[in-house]
Amino acid sequence: MAQLDTLLAGLARERSTGALRVGRSGTIFLSDGRVTYMECAQTPGVERLLSARGRVPEAELRRLQADGGCARLLEQGPVTQGELQYCVLGAVLDAAFFLLPASGTRPKFRPGEQHWLGGQWYFDVTGLVRECARRRAQLAQIWPSADLDAAPVRPSPRLPGQGVTLSRVQWEIIVQADREATPLDLAKRLGRSGYSVLLAVRRLAAAGLLVQDAPALPRRTRRERIPPPAPRTGADAVGPAVTADPTDLALLLRLKKALEELS
Repeated sequence: MAQLDTLLAGLARERSTGALRVGRSGTIFLSDGRVTYMECAQTPGVERLLSARGRVPEAELRRLQADGGCARLLEQGPVTQGELQYCVLGAVLDAAFFLLPASGTRPKFRPGEQHWLGGQWYFDVTGLVRECARRRAQLAQIWPSADLDAAPVRPSPRLPGQGVTLSRVQWEIIVQADREATPLDLAKRLGRSGYSVLLAVRRLAAAGLLVQDAPALPRRTRRERIPPPAPRTGADAVGPAVTADPTDLALLLRLKKALEELS
């Protein structure tokens, strides 16, 4: 069975339009060979991200899906186009990170099917694959084991030192952790991207702030350095804007990466 990214590359070459359903794991929407949106069962979508920030109730978003879609959402005013772009960017990159490694399910392509947000923003398949690789490398640099990603988050009852500084995301995780919820459970509960919560959890582990059942990790002989991403232009851009709106998704991607580094 072909890898999902290979299948997507083929659909991109054929300039296909429709929805690629990956079993119960999620759905990838394409227009003329470019990704317009991704849904993943493991991660929060745009609806959850907007409602968690208090912008639009989920019930209202469901109503808008059947009544004008994206255009109606922007007309009503609580969400700006730039804010919606940023939420779409986060949701798509999050879904891609967890969907693209999917295996064991035969995807089914449904020509012509589109997401309710419509073809407002586009993502290059090659750029998405490259960004997912960068994110995996960043996670491995912080904490080189994926065991924590699917395990319940259990804060340590004692600090490893006299004091500690937490980011906003880390504080929310510590407060919400009930010793049963996994990082992705907490991401949905908090209305944050799954990847940002994984980053925060691995940093908490590296700081000795989590209880772990896994055996001690081997000591790394040298510190790996992630090379900065090459400038992206044209077809290489992860999210090139296609309207006259000055907010550029490529710029938002760089901003999002910077915010993740600070979290």
